[in-house]
Amino acid sequence: MELFGYNITKKVGKREEKKDKKLLSFAPKPEDDGVASVVSAGGYFGQYVDIDGDTSSNDRDLILKYREASHQPECDSAISDIVDAAIASGSIGGAPVKLDLIDLDQPDSIKKQIQEEFDEVLSLYNFNNNGESLFRQWYIDGRLYFHVIINDSQPKLGIKELRLVEPICMKKVKEVQKVTDPKTRASIQKVVGEYYIYSEDYAGSATADKTTNTSLNGVKIAKDAIIDVSSGILDANKKKVVSHLHKALKPVNQLRMMEDSLVMYRVSRAPERRIFYIDVGNLPKGKAEEYVQGIMSKYRNKLVYDASTGDIKDDRRHMSMLEDFWLPRREGGRGTEITTLPGGENLGQIDDIIFFQKKLYKTLNVPVSRLDTEASFNIGRSSEISRDEVKFQKFIDRIRKKFSYILSEALRIQLVLKGIISQSDWEDIKEEIAFDFIEDNHFAELKENEVLRERIEMLDTLGEHVGKFYSTRWIRLNILRQSEEDIKKIDKEIADEAELIDDDIDIDDVDV
Repeated sequence: MELFGYNITKKVGKREEKKDKKLLSFAPKPEDDGVASVVSAGGYFGQYVDIDGDTSSNDRDLILKYREASHQPECDSAISDIVDAAIASGSIGGAPVKLDLIDLDQPDSIKKQIQEEFDEVLSLYNFNNNGESLFRQWYIDGRLYFHVIINDSQPKLGIKELRLVEPICMKKVKEVQKVTDPKTRASIQKVVGEYYIYSEDYAGSATADKTTNTSLNGVKIAKDAIIDVSSGILDANKKKVVSHLHKALKPVNQLRMMEDSLVMYRVSRAPERRIFYIDVGNLPKGKAEEYVQGIMSKYRNKLVYDASTGDIKDDRRHMSMLEDFWLPRREGGRGTEITTLPGGENLGQIDDIIFFQKKLYKTLNVPVSRLDTEASFNIGRSSEISRDEVKFQKFIDRIRKKFSYILSEALRIQLVLKGIISQSDWEDIKEEIAFDFIEDNHFAELKENEVLRERIEMLDTLGEHVGKFYSTRWIRLNILRQSEEDIKKIDKEIADEAELIDDDIDIDDVDV
């Protein structure tokens, strides 16, 4: 029974069944999609009674902790740097990501259709406007879920809507069946079914009463009806998906605690307070305390005029840690005395705060130099770029590849539904399709210009050796890094320009 879902599969024949049997292993297949429960197959709706147990509650609590940590100012600033670097704003009317089909070995007609469907996918996601927010939510929560909505009566029309689903309300379940390998007699877990459970109860209190009525636990949704992209990071037990912010939870809490303790210390120790030593003579303890209290009330009563009502009221200020101290002194002392308690020292040192701020940035793989907003930014040669910036760019490239799964999966569903390609064809070409995220135009231009300058300088250095030790073709392939297609294209352009010069035609007047 499948609700709100569909399957894009081909009929499995006997050959595929035999092939599937050969792929059995005693070790379960590693997954990074955050399966909430692994249950035994069989029975109505399977046995997923415990999907809203401790594991589900922990997932909910983790997501809420990630979102709370992201509100810390330093953490929010680091996340903003990551999002801005990963999803750069394109030009007017341009998308932040483009489809790269250079390595795709298919006819131009197929490439054109794939490009058109990719543009449709970007439109369904509204990626031009929501790309940054989607990436930010995925980075913080560690997962994204989209419900693929199609017209059941006309599936060839493709995807009608991609609706974002609250991650807290979604759980993924796998049904496994234990089989015995006839050769090794080892017990093997074979996945026979995968689906999602959606329930708004998951977003409620983690201590909510558990129910054993499986029909009320949520809506069962087919696997193909959900596009699920996770962070790809698992906990130590490799059972739970965690966010990129998981390793930053401790530094965030430490930084928050240090800031609070610093404020408390400054507030409590900054003012200079008076100490009143009151001579109580030989009065008993009770009388002495009453005498000191009377003097406190006498000198600490404050008459306040209320301008709104015209009344004068007694604003009695009770003693606190920030106010004066009143201490009794017995007979034989020096009598009544008033002294001053000095305030705290070294109140301007915040080395501990800076340490934890740097630790937080290092935990999130963001260069520590970006923490100092007053530092000047210099755009120079690549040799002047810090090592942290290079590592940060590599980190951005890694998380871009993982995030691009929401684009490739939606593109796959769109192409298969419309009959442009089959599922088996997609398995053959998916590695040849790449997604090119737009870089900052200014920095990309500087990088290209510097690489080209270095190649030209190397070409000038080897100029006198061309024809003796190096051939022209070798220079073009290894120094200028020109491909075979580039060489043919450039040679043709040079020949065409030579013909135009021979015919006395101005090259600038030629429509390129």
